[in-house]
Amino acid sequence: MKKTVRDIEVSGRTVIVRCDFNVPMQDGAITDDIRITSAMPTIKYLIEKGAKVILMSHLGRPEGTADMKYTLNPVAERLGQLLNKDICFISTPEVVNEEVKEKAGSLKAGEVMLLENVRFRKEETKNGTEFSKELAGLADIFVNDAFGTAHRAHSSTAGIADYLPAVSGFLIEKEVQFLGNAVENPERPFVAIMGGAKVGDKILVIENLLKKVDTLIIGGGMAYTFFKAKGYEIGTSILDAENVGLAAELLKKADSMGVKLLLPVDIKVAKEFANDSVAAYCDMDQIPAGMMGLDIGPKTQKLFAEEVRSAKTVVWNGPVGVFEMPNFAEGTIAVARALSECGGITVIGGGDSAAAVEQFGLADKMTHISTGGGASLEFLEGKILPGIACLQEK
Repeated sequence: MKKTVRDIEVSGRTVIVRCDFNVPMQDGAITDDIRITSAMPTIKYLIEKGAKVILMSHLGRPEGTADMKYTLNPVAERLGQLLNKDICFISTPEVVNEEVKEKAGSLKAGEVMLLENVRFRKEETKNGTEFSKELAGLADIFVNDAFGTAHRAHSSTAGIADYLPAVSGFLIEKEVQFLGNAVENPERPFVAIMGGAKVGDKILVIENLLKKVDTLIIGGGMAYTFFKAKGYEIGTSILDAENVGLAAELLKKADSMGVKLLLPVDIKVAKEFANDSVAAYCDMDQIPAGMMGLDIGPKTQKLFAEEVRSAKTVVWNGPVGVFEMPNFAEGTIAVARALSECGGITVIGGGDSAAAVEQFGLADKMTHISTGGGASLEFLEGKILPGIACLQEK
């Protein structure tokens, strides 16, 4: 168990917090602030306890240059609105300069400062020692609350912990609690749903989950690689050709381990990858030449939903169809609805799955929605995340 902000004295001390403020932007405006609101419990706790608070984050991929398209100024404005207080924000290409050091040193209890985009410094993604030291020199305590970047060993996520006492914020605590318990100590039956396009992207997750689940459901684009492994024709459906053999091995492994591996039994096919393309339903072994699978069919929706509703723990990572197109969203909606009706623990593994439940208005029906797509995947693979490994043990 890692220490959290509850386990360390913060009153009167300067606390630097790594948040994930990598929010979607359009024309300089934030279009979704869930990553900012997710950090609020930790920030408000520190303010209430009388800490001097310095926040830091990245935004986008400025590639180590001060590209002002990626400035955190809009984030500073939104933080000010949410906290109803002035946020000190000094925009500088160096992120940490003399002015920043001086301001950090003069912060009073309860005041909040936001640093400029840490990726303006090329040393950030290389976990450069000097930048880590500069960040650490601003504060007394380091709190990591950016689960979305916890799988990256960067200066602001891991390197800084070499120079300061390091604990987690409430968001990382929650992520580790739900994802960790779901995988390591699940109530059974434990069902995992894996979607997405390529088998290659999810190999390690699937292999890790096969050791733990009672049922593994495979949907989305990767299902067609499994169909190919079973000898079926897949028309023009997406194929991860170099991993057909691996898909066959995973099918055998599931069988030998007594894990129920469910693939679609019928699918919705179309001539083109377009919402208005002519579409039809067919069984999985009857895909016509010149057609591609873009969603699961009604029989599969029923099959998957029944499995999910009877589960005590469900982990879902990756949509089962091209849900961004309304005509091919039915399958993903059906799966999301089944999770919302499941009486067990339901954990959504970030990324497109999280976007789907938000889009369908079912987010509040889920037990936990992870804020980290890549981080949650690596966590489900059983990997050690550098941004969590560097935190102090209780």
